[in-house]
Amino acid sequence: MQDLMQSTRPRVEHYLNNHPDGIIFLGNTAWKVQALAQGEYNLNYLIRSASGSYVFRVNIGTQIGREDQISYEYNALKLLEHSNVTPVPFFVDDSRRFFDTGILIMEYLPGEHLSYRHDLKAAARLFATLHQFEIACEHNHLIPEDAPFSQIYDECSGLLEVYFTSDLAVPDIREYLREVIDWADQHRSEESYFQQDSWHCITNTEVNSGNFIVNRQEGTVHLVDWEMPRWGDPSQDLSHFCSPLTTLWKTSYRMTGRDKQRFLREYKTRLTDNHLRDTLEDRIQLRDPFVYLRGISWSAMGWVAYQTAFNGIKNPHTWKTLQQYMDLSFIKSLFDPFLYRRG
Repeated sequence: MQDLMQSTRPRVEHYLNNHPDGIIFLGNTAWKVQALAQGEYNLNYLIRSASGSYVFRVNIGTQIGREDQISYEYNALKLLEHSNVTPVPFFVDDSRRFFDTGILIMEYLPGEHLSYRHDLKAAARLFATLHQFEIACEHNHLIPEDAPFSQIYDECSGLLEVYFTSDLAVPDIREYLREVIDWADQHRSEESYFQQDSWHCITNTEVNSGNFIVNRQEGTVHLVDWEMPRWGDPSQDLSHFCSPLTTLWKTSYRMTGRDKQRFLREYKTRLTDNHLRDTLEDRIQLRDPFVYLRGISWSAMGWVAYQTAFNGIKNPHTWKTLQQYMDLSFIKSLFDPFLYRRG
């Protein structure tokens, strides 16, 4: 992937040189391109010029199964342009005339990744701002979360089948995960709670610490990765943020019950809607096991793929984390409270 970053950089420079009309915010001053970060679905470059610093994002894949991935992300950022908690988008080109996939230019936000130990209150304030930000048009382009638990169940059934049918599967884990997916099938009808008492807002759905930029000098926090936003319930982001599968992915931190209460308390103090405040914990309690199910199902599939048919670059940290997650005692710590206390 590093070779791809290096080989694509001259194309980024060529693009900037040949699209002056579309990228007028760079001005006529000199600019410089350098590699910033690469992910599974994007290559990110930093553009520095006298007019400011920008992120040049080259899309190389989709997480939403759509051809308009980069436009989808750009339009989400446009909806949130004045929220003060997301980067400002400046330019999108989804014509595919120069790059095989789309490109996006947005505001560069300097800072560091969020610390679960020090930034929980700041994160809660950001989520409260985000979830209450007024979207101009409720009939927007965002993918609606119409049947959240059924959608997760259907997705996870397919993912877990990779593990269930693998010769590598640990029998005790296979048996327990079958029990978990059966429980999810029996309880997915509880999504009717969200259908009957909907509270729609834009949700990010990918709220791990690496997608936050904290600028301690300026006292700001931004959520910067918007590849997979949805039009749904705020509990989606809040449950995902607190999930051990999220916090342990890049750190050694697992949120305690007290930490979670402190985080949610700060979030609720920022809410203006009394009904959402009063029902928030019910929403999260219903959501949690399905968020955990999605995380562990992806991990089970990835655990098998890393040892068999994985074609990408194997990340040692990812493999170590997958091994940590695919431990029976860890999995039971997630699901036992729901399987054996809620019937």
